[in-house]
Amino acid sequence: MATTVLPPATDPATQSERMLDFPDNRLLIDLCGEYDRNLAEIEQKLGVQILRRGNLLAVLGEDDATAEAERILTALYTRLEAGRAVTRADIDRELRMGQPDSATGPQAGDQLEMFRGGAIEIKTRRKLVEPRTDAQKAYVQNLFKHELCFGIGPAGTGKTYLAVAAGVNMFINGQVDRIILSRPAVEAGEKLGYLPGDMKDKVDPYMQPLYDALNDFLPGKQTAKLIEEKRIEIAPLAFMRGRTLANAFVVLDEAQNATSMQMKMFLTRLGEGSRMVITGDRSQIDLPRGVSSGLHDAERLLATIPQISFNYFTSKDVVRHPLVAAIIEAYEADGSV
Repeated sequence: MATTVLPPATDPATQSERMLDFPDNRLLIDLCGEYDRNLAEIEQKLGVQILRRGNLLAVLGEDDATAEAERILTALYTRLEAGRAVTRADIDRELRMGQPDSATGPQAGDQLEMFRGGAIEIKTRRKLVEPRTDAQKAYVQNLFKHELCFGIGPAGTGKTYLAVAAGVNMFINGQVDRIILSRPAVEAGEKLGYLPGDMKDKVDPYMQPLYDALNDFLPGKQTAKLIEEKRIEIAPLAFMRGRTLANAFVVLDEAQNATSMQMKMFLTRLGEGSRMVITGDRSQIDLPRGVSSGLHDAERLLATIPQISFNYFTSKDVVRHPLVAAIIEAYEADGSV
């Protein structure tokens, strides 16, 4: 791909027009998207204008914005050349993450071997998972680097999803023998009463978000078989007492609803060859009034231990519907909930 920076049409200090040459017309069509919606997304977010002229894309706007548009379009075209699709999620990731940082990017000296090729991604049986923000990228790196990792932040930032993806990756690569997913069986402000059925029927409604994440990464029949063989366990936090979890990838979700005693109990289950991930949202504590959150105490007590990684997310890392980030910001600004 060739780039030509043409003389600016207005103020030379700030305006420019860049001509980007994409030789493969078929890939260019995929790059532009149906009805040029991919280009429209980039135009809207960066405040530039993108015009298609044969195999060329002309990008007009402020110098910094056109340079960023060139970087994004080039990265997406390179992705297409590698035989991979370009989706809205890929565009969103490029818009959010910007230029890789030389100190923390893929070529950093302490980077894990699996990321030395440049891409930060998690391979599972059903899909390839790629972080979409800088905070998510650092989190994924730490999931593979540290034996105990915390992911703390609001809903929709990928804390649990990425943790389960990492667990599936390590499981299918033989790095761990089991996946254990747990969360406190705490109702979110409602009393549901007694639930019918056996123990599994009673706890499954609380565990459903973990099943949803798992089914995204493994074929349904394989997931059911692995659960039946106890190689994947999905259980309430209370079931962890008295166990030593060796050679396992262990995730505790919704950890803000664990009491201090439960958190200590869970953390001390860590066995030889295991990795543990704790995820939670400090703004969604459903414990009874006056009961201290174990997640808060763990942050306070363990923050100085270098082998433990703490990763924090904000509303800027929300990758659900854009309205979710706006809703979180509104509640944070109010401060009453």
